[in-house]
Amino acid sequence: MELHTILLFAVACLSINLIPGPDVIYIVSNTMKSKMVGGVKAALGLGVGYFVHTLAAVLGLSAIIMSSALAFSIVKWLGAIYLLYLGFSSLKSMWQGGSKLTTAAHAQSQGNVFQQGIIVSVLNPKVALFFLSFLPQFIDTSASSVNMQLFILGLCFSGLATLCNMIYAFVGSWLLKSAKANRYSRIIEGFSGVLLIGLAGKIVFSKQ
Repeated sequence: MELHTILLFAVACLSINLIPGPDVIYIVSNTMKSKMVGGVKAALGLGVGYFVHTLAAVLGLSAIIMSSALAFSIVKWLGAIYLLYLGFSSLKSMWQGGSKLTTAAHAQSQGNVFQQGIIVSVLNPKVALFFLSFLPQFIDTSASSVNMQLFILGLCFSGLATLCNMIYAFVGSWLLKSAKANRYSRIIEGFSGVLLIGLAGKIVFSKQ
């Protein structure tokens, strides 16, 4: 795996995970309710869930790669289409405006925040779909240890996602109350939307 591929993957992970979504709303709502401790527990719980999805993606994609090169190519193309859809959805959200963080003030959270975070992440089908569409775009099937590539990328994604969630846990309450919350949200959504469309284009025009 080449260095520029890893760097591109890291940048993509950071930008994607900074987009205010259901996970961020869950973290910010717990930060507002239980202060920073609640937000940190929520972020760590989600992180464990991401790791579970990483293991599932490694096993599933490895099986596809070993069974058929054509099947894996189909998965990559479908993944590119899904990333393209996410990119345009993000740009649409930026254009329409309205920060998703505002819904965090009304979100409810009950029970053990850490355990609930794991369940929220593991049982979210969109996370599994994203893993299956995102990871293949950075895999070099001609190189050895495809399983290791998938595991490293999945672990990297989980770590960076947890880092972004921790950031939201630390600054969530301030960001929610800020008059510029909507502006920050739209900038992040716009940047991430362009990046997702670029990733989709990468696979479409790739000769590999």
